Amino acid sequence: MKLVSMKLEGVNRAGVVVGAEVANVTGLLAMSNQGRAGARTFEDALDVLRGPSLVEASMNRLARDHGFAAQCREARVLISLSEVKLNPPVLEPGKILAVGLNYAAHAAEQGGQPPEFPLIFTKCVTALLPPEEAIRLPRVSDEIDYEGELAVVIGREAKSVRAAEAFDYVAGYTIMNDVTARDLQRRERQWTRAKGLDTFAPCGPWLVTKDEIPDPHALDLELRVNGELRQKSNTSDLIFKVPELIEFISQDLTLLPGDIVSTGTPSGVGVYRDPPVFLRPGDEIEIEIGRIGKLRNPVGVG
Repeated sequence: MKLVSMKLEGVNRAGVVVGAEVANVTGLLAMSNQGRAGARTFEDALDVLRGPSLVEASMNRLARDHGFAAQCREARVLISLSEVKLNPPVLEPGKILAVGLNYAAHAAEQGGQPPEFPLIFTKCVTALLPPEEAIRLPRVSDEIDYEGELAVVIGREAKSVRAAEAFDYVAGYTIMNDVTARDLQRRERQWTRAKGLDTFAPCGPWLVTKDEIPDPHALDLELRVNGELRQKSNTSDLIFKVPELIEFISQDLTLLPGDIVSTGTPSGVGVYRDPPVFLRPGDEIEIEIGRIGKLRNPVGVG
């Protein structure tokens, strides 16, 4: 399933993408169960994953019962995707962890060697940004860069997990833009502010459950700025794969449901172009990952 969080009439509601439409899970369950489930609300992808059997049964009915589908459209429970405003798939992750230098070609473009172990850093939860909303250029930096990344959403509490069992703890996958202030990163020699400023973690457009992506290490990734291709790679170039990352991180650092692990970016970032190219007001960034979709965000002034 493709799971979204969306804003409907001023409130957050979880949805399931059905072609060019999206089903409001709260309303769908209420209609499927003749109101018995009406008291329960679902606000984001994580809420859906806590009750998947109920949701799957209702989605199966929606797919096979055309009369029921018509009722859902009439009740505005089944809505065109173009009519909804998407939130990040998980509204309040406990933490966002990201990985530095995790594509072989990205390490090479910096003239360095691949790291011996994963380089983990945090992005502030307040940096989270929905699709289509503007990345705000901050006052404290003049060198804002993009980084298109595959992100993993954790589905179960994970502590001291072995790599062989790591996929059991994955809920699904989404896209993240690890926006970075290069001058802060260079000057401060640690990455908390450089990668954690407000709007520096665009995420979406939805969470694709892991059953739809049996191998997350075979996905094409492209990033464009104003239609110009800047990054083009495949997740097969990841140095540390998803199971290795979960094993490494979860040793004495508990991962909780809804936590996001952004797996690193390929080569082609702006700072290593000749000459370097940074984001400017009016730019539009589009990141596309195979089997997931596209994450779009314009660039504005903070």
